[in-house]
Amino acid sequence: MITVSGRVQGVGFRPFVHRLATRLGLDGWVRNAAGRVEMVVAGPPMAVESMVGLVRTEAPRTADVRRVAVADPPGPPPPPGAGFTVRPSARTGTGRPEAREVPPDVAVCEACLRELFDPPDRRHRYPFVNCADCGPRATVVEDLPYDRERTVMRRFPLCAACASEYADPADRRFHAEPTACPACGPRLAWEGLTGDAALRAAEAVVAGGGIVAVKGLGGFQLVCDATDAGAVARLRARKRRPAKPFAVMAADLAGARRLARLPSAALAALTSPAAPIVLAPARPGSCAAPGVHPGTGLVGVFLPTTPLHHLLLRDLARPLVVTSGNRSGEPIAVDEPAAREALAEVADGFLVHDRPIRARYDDSVVRPVGRTVLTVRRARGLSPAPLALPVAAPRPIVAAGAQLKHTFALAAGARAVLGPHTGDLEDATTLDAFETAYADLSRLTGIEPRVVAYDPHPGYLSTRWAAARPAERRIAVQHHHAHVAACAAEHGLDGPFVGVAYDGLGFGDDGTLWGGEVLVADLVRYRRAGRFATAPLPGGPAAVRRPARMALGYLYGTEELGGPGLPPSLAGAFERRLGPEEVRVVRTMVERGVNCPRASSAGRLFDAVAALLGLCDDASYEGQAAVALEAAAGDERAEALPWRLARAGGLWVYDPAPTLAAVLDRAGAGERTGTLAAAFHRTLAEVTSDLVHRVVRAGAPPTVCLAGGCFQNARLLTETRALLRDRGLRVLVGTAVPVNDGGIGYGQAAVAAARLRET
Repeated sequence: MITVSGRVQGVGFRPFVHRLATRLGLDGWVRNAAGRVEMVVAGPPMAVESMVGLVRTEAPRTADVRRVAVADPPGPPPPPGAGFTVRPSARTGTGRPEAREVPPDVAVCEACLRELFDPPDRRHRYPFVNCADCGPRATVVEDLPYDRERTVMRRFPLCAACASEYADPADRRFHAEPTACPACGPRLAWEGLTGDAALRAAEAVVAGGGIVAVKGLGGFQLVCDATDAGAVARLRARKRRPAKPFAVMAADLAGARRLARLPSAALAALTSPAAPIVLAPARPGSCAAPGVHPGTGLVGVFLPTTPLHHLLLRDLARPLVVTSGNRSGEPIAVDEPAAREALAEVADGFLVHDRPIRARYDDSVVRPVGRTVLTVRRARGLSPAPLALPVAAPRPIVAAGAQLKHTFALAAGARAVLGPHTGDLEDATTLDAFETAYADLSRLTGIEPRVVAYDPHPGYLSTRWAAARPAERRIAVQHHHAHVAACAAEHGLDGPFVGVAYDGLGFGDDGTLWGGEVLVADLVRYRRAGRFATAPLPGGPAAVRRPARMALGYLYGTEELGGPGLPPSLAGAFERRLGPEEVRVVRTMVERGVNCPRASSAGRLFDAVAALLGLCDDASYEGQAAVALEAAAGDERAEALPWRLARAGGLWVYDPAPTLAAVLDRAGAGERTGTLAAAFHRTLAEVTSDLVHRVVRAGAPPTVCLAGGCFQNARLLTETRALLRDRGLRVLVGTAVPVNDGGIGYGQAAVAAARLRET
């Protein structure tokens, strides 16, 4: 018997095994069983030996074979000439118990596209065409093993033609569970119209400048003409999304290249089976309306992921804005009644279908930085594929994640499953989405957690959820330790390392807010070795939403280290721009210490500099000021601004006062904003390099893990990594796991597993 473990269900593995065994002249059978594939083969010894090797080396493109085990069969071997068959799936198997894997959705393949646009083909213009190599998986599966009767497709009995393909080992739809055709499968609908007529009616609305809510793979999407400035403006107003960039879908690579500059890493990501949104430099003068990605210099571009998308792009012959079907801050809508209620004032019409969406999955987002591809949002096409853990979890774990860009993680044995992107976990609606996703993924994977890991921030809904869960043990994992642990764990690092965690805010174990941290850590413990100096956040969350207020906090509250602070004369022009009333109120708050928590935050320092340079006074989405500052820097090269390190409380501390003073002085003298933005990035790279160098020189390990949302900034990451490598250090950054708070759950799971090992 051969047992294959990994991502081997929902990827066409059984048809592949059938073809391979037939080619080698082997007798036997194959089946899905308990998250694995089991097969019994009999025949010439050389052929059997080849089979063992080829199931790994020739596996389908979306499979991930991690273990091939060979053992004696449970019964007598099949007799010669018996042939090779696909047996019904078994709920249990003969191998060791492990978490079951739920296959991610896969973008439509080239063979299905040829059928989609071939007039004589019976699936011509059928928007649900798929085969064993592509199509929905995680969004339609109801239970495992992965068979049609345990997916939403059980509602659509196969017609005779589809049933024949499904049962034919030579056909690429052999055991393709979501397979269907116009005669037996799902159908589109639009206000009383069905099929192609419904599609044409929706396209007419988009062509006329309207907004259409389209039921996609993992939820509803809002679609409009990306070249129509009026349509984009209406979408922004209705969705209440004044500035955050929209993603643009292009018909093909040629269309994507007209929108963005795409290096080889970006092209590889675009055309991968996951087909994520790829953040890339926007091409000047492209046809996209200016309101698509205002003030960023980047455009999120992606290719059609489903046959329906391909039809829309082909028929309309223009790039389309394709964005989440929700109002800002809400989860993406997945069922039609809820979508019609939530999007009634956003969409001009609803293009729907009758295939249920079993699980909510937004689009994944990645960003190439040189040859590295960072995952910004791990969702459709990537999640829920499991990730390795360097320390196996001795008991099942649920890691509750953080607050922003929320994801949770489930861990059992040496694998962790990062749940789908929920959004910002800030209200009952997103909490409900989290709880639903957790219940579904726990059931599907068979992981019943006995341990809960969580962020200690008392205000996080995820923390409150963790406190309410029944558990044998609860493990608090400090926010920035989780960040750097996620990077270390992804790279299989169990031993000690230096972790650099730069983000907006996280709850420190001393009760203050952290965000510019240098830690010496392993997966179990950490110590703080360096940090940014603190500054007051006037009004707390209000300072996060208004970078101009954060800048005032730095102007009036940088004396922590006993340095000279900022000369009042330098702040005059900035204060006059904001107006006397706001300046007076904030100055009073800072001087009296009223509602001004202090934070050692790299993200808030980015906010302050962006405001001082006039790039962003108010932020309508998290990270907007930092994005504007990176865009202003562009490709310009500049020397670092002045900076200072001091010792405080046994730590090396970066004092930003000299840096901010130089920004104000040189901006007042008329120096270009782009030059100062580039100089600020260079400053933080040099500060980081020097902080880490001092920590390593004092005995810390020479391996550095970079984590936190600030390292989504390509400029900061590139310059920091280069300087650290020039010092002979090994530098790691997360790629499969988001460096932002979307990776916190995975980091919590890695820390919890390591701590459980010690007890």
